[in-house]
Amino acid sequence: MFKSITKMFGSSDEKVIKKMQPDVDEVNELEPEFQRLSDDELRAVTVEFKRRITEGEDLDDLLPEAFAATREAATRALGQRHYDVQLMGGMVLHEGKIAEMRTGEGKTLVSTLAAYLNSLAGEGVHLVTVNDYLARRDAHWMGEVFERLGVSVATLQHDSAEFYDLSHDSGERGFEHMRPCTRADAYAADITYGTNNEFGFDYLRDNMSSAVEGRVQRPLAYAIVDEVDNILIDEARTPLIISGPADMSAREYQRFSRVVPSLDMDVDYTIDEKHKSVALTNDGITKLEQLLNITNLYGQENFGVVHQLENALKAQTLFIRDKEYVVQEGQVIIVDEFTGRMMEGRRFSDGLHQALEAKESVKIQAESITYATITLQNYFRLYKKLSGMTGTAETEAEEFFKIYKQEVVVVPTNQPMVRDDQSDLVYRDQKAKYNAVVEEIEERHKQGQPVLVGTTDIDLSEMLSEMLKRRGVPHDVLNAKQHDREASIVAQAGKPGAVTVATNMAGRGTDIVLGGNPDVGDQSPEEWQREHDQVVASGG
Repeated sequence: MFKSITKMFGSSDEKVIKKMQPDVDEVNELEPEFQRLSDDELRAVTVEFKRRITEGEDLDDLLPEAFAATREAATRALGQRHYDVQLMGGMVLHEGKIAEMRTGEGKTLVSTLAAYLNSLAGEGVHLVTVNDYLARRDAHWMGEVFERLGVSVATLQHDSAEFYDLSHDSGERGFEHMRPCTRADAYAADITYGTNNEFGFDYLRDNMSSAVEGRVQRPLAYAIVDEVDNILIDEARTPLIISGPADMSAREYQRFSRVVPSLDMDVDYTIDEKHKSVALTNDGITKLEQLLNITNLYGQENFGVVHQLENALKAQTLFIRDKEYVVQEGQVIIVDEFTGRMMEGRRFSDGLHQALEAKESVKIQAESITYATITLQNYFRLYKKLSGMTGTAETEAEEFFKIYKQEVVVVPTNQPMVRDDQSDLVYRDQKAKYNAVVEEIEERHKQGQPVLVGTTDIDLSEMLSEMLKRRGVPHDVLNAKQHDREASIVAQAGKPGAVTVATNMAGRGTDIVLGGNPDVGDQSPEEWQREHDQVVASGG
């Protein structure tokens, strides 16, 4: 076993593999013993493990038995048995390290091992995902595994919280056992799923609360961060901010928004797209002083005016609708540049959001004053133990160690990789490129292959969608505007002949099952077949 793993894995982490192998062997030796347990006996092992902890044993002592119990619970609940390499991934997480695991190697299942073991300490485990959908999906999906072990599970959402309760039936397909609960109850669960934003903002709110009963979190003990490079590296310096209203009338924002279109780029102002900044030229200053009837735009009494004028300029020139933000139901909603998702409840600071609202002629909400703030990097440093998983961490290994003192361990694959990563193709111009993309999609669709098309923003996804419509190719579009249909779109993206055009919101933590997922969907097989047959019959 060890020789075959090291052959796939290479020699760089051979010592790590060798160190884990005895524990893997012990878990395998324990497997028949746990297979013989009844469901009640399997659930009772958690009580026994906790008793042993109170008597002085530590989590490392319990690891082989706890992993064997989790493996058996997953086999019974999901029909999925942890492979040996997945056991190794769980050990990496338990040690407070970063596990790099290739796409399709089952990171969600791996996390159950370390989550269960560490939940035995009674301090709570936080499983951090990149969006609300994945937090809810994973809590429900893995909920039955933990329920078979007598461990409680909850999930945080943007404006709610839910508890996994096998006896509850919500009537919502795919989430039948999610029962509404308070936020404090969600944190009191043994294992809590949620996004980095939800955990971080609750921490800030707790610190603003003067009464103990107004706080919801327990002390931060252990977190497992999924897509850890995205959260701990890409968004590390992203500040979480709680703010309140400041004084400035909507009329002023509208006034500045009407004025800036009179300015000419490179004559009255310059822009720096890389740093998202603008600068007025002398000609621009003179023009604005005339338009606003101001003697000295840069006089001390006008500092606030200059700031808001620059915001209005940024809104008009640097922030593009359906790329950096969308407008829905009369609100300007930020689109996360890393995930492509709408960030409901988040607002640009220092008057920029109000400038965008004035630009889009929607209701202008009051500007805010910062009451509490923390970066994601500083928040996650507060945990006693922190670990993470991703498919792409090795390239940031130095940064993980420098910032978080965490080692990256590349976990071997269970089977050799069979994915064919083809060479890039370069075209003369954008038009030629997208025509070639659409032709390739159409050809694959005719062959009955499912096709997933990745795009960088909403505009591009919708442009490709229009091109496909003109060709008569049935398809789904998944971007921030369709986030409410994400589950059904993703579930059917692997169907024969399915075409899905997606922004990067479908890139992380998304499981696309080849052949489609019959458990989730908003279209019957008969309806899909009729649509497919009509296109084929028309030669589309």
